[in-house]
Amino acid sequence: MNFDLSEEQRLLADSLAKWAARSYDFDRRQKICATPEGRSPAVWAELADLGLTGLPFAEADGGYGGGPVETMIVMEAIGRALVTEPWLDAVVFTGALLRHGADSERRAALVPAIAAGELLLVAAIGEPQARWTLADVATRATPIAGGWRLDGVKTLVPHGAAADRFVVSARTGGDRTSPIGIGLFLVDRTAPGVSVVSHETHDGGRVADVRLDEVTVAAEAVIGDPARGLPILERATDETIAAISAEAVGIMDEALKTTVEYLKTRVQFGRAIGSFQVLQHRAADMFVAVEQARSMALWATMSVGEEDVVTRRKAMAAAKIQVAKSARFVGQQAIQLHGGIAMTWEYKVGHLFKRLTMIDKRFGDLDHHLDWLAATDGLVGAA
Repeated sequence: MNFDLSEEQRLLADSLAKWAARSYDFDRRQKICATPEGRSPAVWAELADLGLTGLPFAEADGGYGGGPVETMIVMEAIGRALVTEPWLDAVVFTGALLRHGADSERRAALVPAIAAGELLLVAAIGEPQARWTLADVATRATPIAGGWRLDGVKTLVPHGAAADRFVVSARTGGDRTSPIGIGLFLVDRTAPGVSVVSHETHDGGRVADVRLDEVTVAAEAVIGDPARGLPILERATDETIAAISAEAVGIMDEALKTTVEYLKTRVQFGRAIGSFQVLQHRAADMFVAVEQARSMALWATMSVGEEDVVTRRKAMAAAKIQVAKSARFVGQQAIQLHGGIAMTWEYKVGHLFKRLTMIDKRFGDLDHHLDWLAATDGLVGAA
């Protein structure tokens, strides 16, 4: 298999690196994190001007026709610069929900606005009791004349306070954990009965609790079959796991680069500490861990289009496991090799590690995916 990037893909990576160096240095990132929103509409407009907000959508729907590899390139760049904008959630995840669940008419109504950076659409699917089980949905959708009434609570909604609209998962039938009877509904953040409470996360991002009290939506607000939204959620989750794995690789790569540069310049006992062999070995181990994560992130990216659900999910679980292991090792080594400076607010390395710890908790942590993989016949099947 050829893993070389095409000329267009190399240009995309180069343009993103130049944009980050020119317009998104660490100081600007820190100032954005200190705002109540934890993001910048100006930066979002810049990403739209670069064509990123429409990248994964088909050209027929108003996008730019990018695929999983282009998504991987963008996420690695986002990871290196620690960009706080909700590209993962508002473009990758909800974009996948629209691509796999919405009809052409609904996509035509939403995608151009998303691509222009004018509509921030995020998914509200998490619930207090569900943890990472997508089928565990207590929010109810009750049919009424001309539409639906939604009641329930959603938690950890990324940038929920800044979103214009939500894609809400709600149960239209069956018991709380039934795989059948889950629908996806478009809900305006300002609709009567919607209340949003924002919280800051460990890595400087923002999430929100969203309460729905007798919120009414029209019949056309449903994305796809109102009873069969779970497969759409599962596929979008798999695609987003591949993307967030690439983000983690970008973060680890930046942590390694920053650490190696520090070892070259930090002088102790009259010589650069990078000249000590034991520290060289630790840096080499960091490099190996990064490359192990990169190989699994590539596998996940190549597996996004896999139609067999179990095969695709195995690739995503394996990627999540290796990325989590590598992230912990690389982050810990970067902190230790820097010493106390790495823990200061003004230095980037500590923030890189914070983001890595948050990535581990998105879409299932290491133990969650290990348990799931152990319950199957493993990556290569039963002996």
